[in-house]
Amino acid sequence: MNRPSDFNFLTGEWRIEHRRLRAPGDWDIFEGEATCWSILGGVGSVEELRIPARDFAGMGVRLLDLNTHIWSDFWVNARNGVLTLPAQTGGFDNGVGTFGADGMDGDQPIKVRGIWDNITASTCRWQQAVSRDGGATWDTNWVMDWRRA
Repeated sequence: MNRPSDFNFLTGEWRIEHRRLRAPGDWDIFEGEATCWSILGGVGSVEELRIPARDFAGMGVRLLDLNTHIWSDFWVNARNGVLTLPAQTGGFDNGVGTFGADGMDGDQPIKVRGIWDNITASTCRWQQAVSRDGGATWDTNWVMDWRRA
């Protein structure tokens, strides 16, 4: 069962190696950094992501619904300040957080999945994948390897 403090592992300062898929087999690799806070007694987590080389910033907001025990993971791009909906929802099982949402790529329905894993005191990983076949297969398109600053 999900509980407050599930995202406490993120609290602190981080350096992040990003690998973002440009085309099959062609990964764009760049560095970033983040500052994360646990809020509301662990019911929330806020992440300020900065990628200076790309002049990019954004914010992850994660909130636990204490009635359903489901986490919602929202994204805000600093360029427009708009909360991206729908949130990816999910939670943690055996130390791995899996979150998903339905979306659209043009006029094609897709599923988007984010996974938090490799969680230790000094590292963690987040990866994003997309499914165009209802979740039968997944294509990873972004990997973030976090290391504590």
